[in-house]
Parts: sequence; structure tokens; C-alpha cells
Amino acid sequence: MEIRNNLKKIRKEWILYVMLIPTLVYFIVFHIVPLFGMVLAFQDYRIIGDNVWVGLKHFKVLFSSPAFFNVLKNTIIISTMKIVIFFPIPIILSLLINEVRSVRFRKYVQSIVYLPHFLSWVVIAGIWINLLNPTGGAINNILNIFNIPSVDFMTSKGHIRWVLVFSEMWRSAGWDSIVYLAAIMKISPSLYEAAYMDGANRLQQMKYITFPELKTTIVTVFILNLGFFMNAGFDQVVNLMNDSVISVVDILDTYVYRIGILNGQYAYATAASLFKGAIGVVLIIGTHFLSKKLTGKGLW
Repeated sequence: MEIRNNLKKIRKEWILYVMLIPTLVYFIVFHIVPLFGMVLAFQDYRIIGDNVWVGLKHFKVLFSSPAFFNVLKNTIIISTMKIVIFFPIPIILSLLINEVRSVRFRKYVQSIVYLPHFLSWVVIAGIWINLLNPTGGAINNILNIFNIPSVDFMTSKGHIRWVLVFSEMWRSAGWDSIVYLAAIMKISPSLYEAAYMDGANRLQQMKYITFPELKTTIVTVFILNLGFFMNAGFDQVVNLMNDSVISVVDILDTYVYRIGILNGQYAYATAASLFKGAIGVVLIIGTHFLSKKLTGKGLW
């Protein structure tokens, strides 16, 4: 009976399922099919002839490499900084946008904050490199006004990680706020009307109605973000990295790219990538069950 009801729903909304086909094809081709290639992590790759099964050989080399532990440390530090500093920003931004009374002004604000998401990291890197240029960059010009010496942010090991965090924030905060704005739009207006009748001001309505209603969405997004914890941003890092700061921003993705694509060590790079993926799965499952235990809400 339940299957029949589901089939009726699919027939009724068939156009929506047709629209899902390109997305499904994308995930199958680029996310599911490549999983079968992970067996290469346990083999020695041969251009001619069959690959040779070597078991955990590449993982032993991986975990005995000082370079691997350095990029692992960089990945953890950069990802932690992004989650701790960046994660609350889209939530705050969505709450602020929701409080804008003028519909026209709200549309302008949303367009402005969404726009950076559609720029490639090549363009964004060029913008930030120019902004942070020690000779003539806008940021250093402002610092000079207050008699603060110019700083070469892009070659400073103490600043480059912060450049990664804030450039990611500038690019993605507006776009990520869409999820929370959609959740806010689903909140019943009657809740706000009742709160207003009880004398609650806008800040109190936000605190006691809007934010609690967002809890499920926040938990879900947080769990998904933790699943991508080991993805510290390949496109961003590879465009903003230079030889002066490679030791503090070289992450797992750039490491895999360098040893796999550039150096041709495909099996070793696959082992590193498989390790990264396994950590992501563990983080998603662990965070889900922890969230279910503490808040009663999880990913499924």
C-alpha cells in the first residue's frame, strides 16, 4: 500500500523527478563510480599489464612520511578555523537579512552577498592578492593611514591562514545563508503575531522564535560540514598558495594533486585520498549519533 502511494506521488510530481536526473547523473559519474577505483590504494599501478596487489604498503609509507603529517596538520588547522569562525556567519547573516523590512532593499542586499559565490577562485584570488598587496593594496593603504606598517599578507606564514578563512567567508557566507533563509520562511507568522501581542520586541522574537526554529537546519548543516572537514578547499588553496607559505597551507587535497597528478604516484595518492574519505565518513556518523543523543535531532 505504501509503495503504491509513493508511486502515485511520483506520477503526480514526475516533472520534479525529471529535473533531478542531471544531478543524479553528476553524483553517479563523479562521486559513486570513482569509489570503485579506490582499490588502487592497495595495488601498485602498472601502465602496461595488470596492477600488483600490495595490501597496506602505501598506507605504511603514508603514515611514516613527515610530509604527510605536516599536510594533515595544516588541513586540520585550516578546516577547524573555517568551521569555528565561518560557520556562525551565514546564520547571523540570514537572521539580519530577515529583519530588513524593505523588500526592495532586501533584494539588493541578497544580490550583493550572493554575487561572490558565482566567481571562480581564480578571479577571487586575483581580487584578494590586489587588495592585500603591500605596495598599493587597499588594506595596506588603510593601515598606513593609522601609521601601521604595510604587511605582505600573502607571503606571511602568520597571516595566510586568516586570508583563507576570510576570503572563504566573503565568497560563501551569502550563498550559505540561503538554506537558513528558506527555513525562516517556513516559520508560521502566527508565532510572531502571538509574540508581538505578548509584548516581545524584534530581538526577543528572533531569540525565542526564529533561532529555536532553525535548530534542526543548523544541526543538519553542521553535520554535513563536518563530513567535508578534510576538504579544506583545494581550489582556494592552490590559487592563493605560494612557495613562501606552502609549509603552512599545503593541505591533503593539494598534496594528493601534487604526488598523484604531477608526480604520477597514482596508487600512493589514492591511499591518501581514501584515508581522507574514511575520516569524513567517521565524522559524519559520529556527529550524527552525538547530535541525536544530545538534541534528539540528526542527519537521519
